[in-house]
Amino acid sequence: MKLLRAIKARLPDLHVHAYSPMEITYGVEKTRLPLREYMLMLKEAGLDSIPGTAAEILDDRVRKSLSPNKLKVRQWIDVVRTAHGLGIPSTSTMMYGHTEQPEHWVRHLLLLREIQKETHGFTEFVPLGFIHTQTKLFRKGGARPGRSVHEDLIVHALARILLNGYIPNIQVSWVKLGFEESLACLEAGANDFGGTLMEESISKAAGANFGEYVSPGEFRAMIRTIGRIPAERATSYKIRKVFEHPDADERLPIPQLPIFDSNPTHAPMPLTGY
Repeated sequence: MKLLRAIKARLPDLHVHAYSPMEITYGVEKTRLPLREYMLMLKEAGLDSIPGTAAEILDDRVRKSLSPNKLKVRQWIDVVRTAHGLGIPSTSTMMYGHTEQPEHWVRHLLLLREIQKETHGFTEFVPLGFIHTQTKLFRKGGARPGRSVHEDLIVHALARILLNGYIPNIQVSWVKLGFEESLACLEAGANDFGGTLMEESISKAAGANFGEYVSPGEFRAMIRTIGRIPAERATSYKIRKVFEHPDADERLPIPQLPIFDSNPTHAPMPLTGY
C-alpha cells in the first residue's frame, strides 16, 4: 500500500498496472482480510488495473501437473471477478504448448467469455506460448517441447473467433514468439503487438531468445510490413495517436525480417474433437 501511495503522490497521472491474481491471493493470505476489502484497499491506494497472469490453463487437472503450487482455478476467477466488480480492469491470458490438449484451449476461452459477459472487465486476451527449453517440467518428461508455429496461428485465430464481440483485443507476445511469428499471428487474428520494455527475464530464463528493448519506432516499422497502420494506445486501450505515415524513428529491428515459414518445427497436435 505504501508503494502505491508513494507512486501516486509523485506521479498522480501514472496508470499503475500491477499485482497478479497469484500475488493478490498471497496478500489476502498474509493479511487475513476478505478479498474484496483487500482489493478495495489496493484501489484506494492507487491501483488502476491488474495483469490476468497465473491463469496458465483454467483447468485444475492440468494445473496440478503444470503448476501445483499456484492458485486454483476458483481463486483466479474470484480475484478477477472481484477486481472487475470494483472497477479494476484486468488482462486475461492463457499459456499453451505444455501438457494441455486443444479442448482445454476451447474451455479456457469460453470461461473467459462467460466472465466477460458478466463483468466487462477484460481489456485484452494474451496467448502465451510455453517456452520449454530450460524448464524442469520438460526436462523431466512432463511436457511436450513447447508450442509449434501451427499451434501459435491456430490459438490466435481461435481466440479471435471465440472472443469476438466480447474481448476486442488479442495481443501477441513477441517476447515468446519472436518478430516474424508475431506478425503472422497478427494476420491470423490478433490486433495488438504488446508493448516495449526495458528487459524481460521470465521467458528468457525458460529459454526464449527475445526480451531485450525494442523501440516504438521499430514496432511501427514491423507493423507496416504487413500492411497495417500502427497506433499508440494506453493501458486501457484508449488510442493515443495513429501514425498514418512513417517517420524518422521507424526502422526494422534487424536489416530484413526473415521470410516466415509456416511449416511447424515439430509435429502439430491433432486438432480434432471440437
